[in-house]
Amino acid sequence: MNRRSGHANQIRIIGGQWRSRRLEFPDAPGLRPTSDRVRETLFNWLAPVLPGARCLDLFAGSGALGIEALSRGAAEVVFVERDPAVVRALRENLARLKAEDGRVELAEALTWLRRPGTPFEIVLLDPPFGAGLLEPVCAALEAGGWLQATAWIYLEAEAGWRPASLPAHWTLYREKTAGMVAYRLARREPT
Repeated sequence: MNRRSGHANQIRIIGGQWRSRRLEFPDAPGLRPTSDRVRETLFNWLAPVLPGARCLDLFAGSGALGIEALSRGAAEVVFVERDPAVVRALRENLARLKAEDGRVELAEALTWLRRPGTPFEIVLLDPPFGAGLLEPVCAALEAGGWLQATAWIYLEAEAGWRPASLPAHWTLYREKTAGMVAYRLARREPT
């Protein structure tokens, strides 16, 4: 949501154990939480595979996607965010919810992906619009072994964005546009 006169930015959790809870987050350049409408559609798509899944919220920002995933039954969510003030707010919000299965990492996404890690079943990608980050991040996820054999990858970008190249064995499963936002769900097929 947008900043309102004198009020902090807020997100509302729309489903699961923390449904209707509101959480505040700071102003930061490029920070634009995924709308309720888009989140509702995304989590309807993911409903069969989300419970018990290990998730990565790579451009965490407000935490709207990762916190929604935890609220709806994800086993673990790793939040990666580069802004220290936003990281503090994420940690405070997770503590307020007593969300022990959420871990916040202060790092730039591509730098974080260069280290070794454990594969995820679901990856949530909502980078700042116009930054050209989706394709290099997708390549790094694939090259670095960050994805389970049949992982699901959510891609959010400005309306009109079309992936020039996604890794060869990723298949676009669903896609929609809502206002200025295009969002897609891809599935990694076993090689």
